[in-house]
Amino acid sequence: MQKPAPSQYRIRKTMLKRCLPVFLFALLLLFSGCRLNYLYHAAVGQFQLLNGSIPVQKALDENLLPPDQRTRLLLVAKIKEFGENELGLRKTDSYETVFLKSGLDPIYTVSASTKDRLQQKTWDFPIVGKMPYLGFFELERAKAEGKKLSEENLDVFIGAAGAYSTLGWFADPVTKNLLEGSTPALVETILHEMTHTTLYLKGQGAFNESLAVLVGKVGAFHFFEKTFGPSNPFTLQAKASLSDERIFSRFMASLMEELNSLYHSSSTYDEKMTQREQVFNQSLKKFALLKDDFKTDIFSGFGRVPLNNAYILAVGLYHSHFDLFEEALRKKRGSIKELLLFFKTASENEEDLLKQTQGWVEESPAR
Repeated sequence: MQKPAPSQYRIRKTMLKRCLPVFLFALLLLFSGCRLNYLYHAAVGQFQLLNGSIPVQKALDENLLPPDQRTRLLLVAKIKEFGENELGLRKTDSYETVFLKSGLDPIYTVSASTKDRLQQKTWDFPIVGKMPYLGFFELERAKAEGKKLSEENLDVFIGAAGAYSTLGWFADPVTKNLLEGSTPALVETILHEMTHTTLYLKGQGAFNESLAVLVGKVGAFHFFEKTFGPSNPFTLQAKASLSDERIFSRFMASLMEELNSLYHSSSTYDEKMTQREQVFNQSLKKFALLKDDFKTDIFSGFGRVPLNNAYILAVGLYHSHFDLFEEALRKKRGSIKELLLFFKTASENEEDLLKQTQGWVEESPAR
C-alpha cells in the first residue's frame, strides 16, 4: 500500500529542522565580523518561533482558540489576499501558520542615541545594512544590552515589538499576541509587515518604517471599507487611527525639530542637557493638550517612560514622516500599488529614498 504524501507543512518543518545547523554555521561565517553571540541568539529564537508554529487550518479545525481570536485568525487569509491583489504586496507563505505558545510580544528592541544629538546608534549587518536597534527574544538579554549601552553614556530605550518581518527569508507565523489584540491592529500590522517583505531598503530605516506605516494604516482603512462597508465600526476605527496618526506625526516632527535646533546651537554640553529636559517637559504638556483631538488611545502611552533621545528617535522612526508619505500617495492618485511600483523603480539608484521623496513631493503639489 502506498504511503500518503506528507503535507507541505510537514515537509517544510522537516527541512527546517535538518537545515538549522547548516543555517547557523553559514550565519556565523557570513557575519564573522559581527556580534556572533547576538546573531546566534536571534537565529535560535527565530527557529523556535517557526518550529513551534502550526498551520492556521489545524488551529481552526481543532478549536484551539476562543471565539474572538478564532474570528481574527479566520480573517488573516483575507487580509493577505487583499494586500497582494489590491495593494500590490508581495506574495509569500507568511501568515499561513500560527504560534500559540505565548501571548507575549515576540521580540524586544534596544535602541540608543548620543545625549547631545538626535543621532541614533546603528549596528551594521551585511544583508539589511545599518539597523537602528537590536532585537532580542528574551527581555533579560535586552536589559543586559541596554545596561552596556548606558555605561557608554548613551541614552537607551527598550521597547517591545508586536510583530516583525523576516523579509521573505522565512514564512512568518501569526503570533498569539496579534490575535489577542484588536481586529484593526491585526489588519494594520499584517499589511505593515507585508510591506517590508515587498520593499525594504538596506540601511534606510526611516524610509522603510514610514512607508510601512502608511501602507498599514491606509491599507487597513480600505480593507475594512471594502470588506465590511463604510459605516462598519472597524472601518470607522481605521479612519480614526489615520486621523490620530496625522496628529501624532506632526507632533513628533515638531518635537524633533526643536531638539535638533537645540543640539546644533552654540550652547555647552551641560547647558544642552539642562535645556533638553525643559524641552521634554514642555513636550509632555503639549501632548496633554492634544488628548481631546485624538479619537483613539493608540498613542496614549507616549511619555509613560522618561523621555530621552533614544526614545524620541525610536518613536520618530515610525511616526514623523506621515504627512510626507501621504502626500506622495496623493501624487499617485491614492493608489498604494502605484506608489510601491514608483518607489521600487526609484530605489534602483541606491540613494537616500527619504530625501528623494521629499524632493519629489516638493517639486509639484499633488493633483
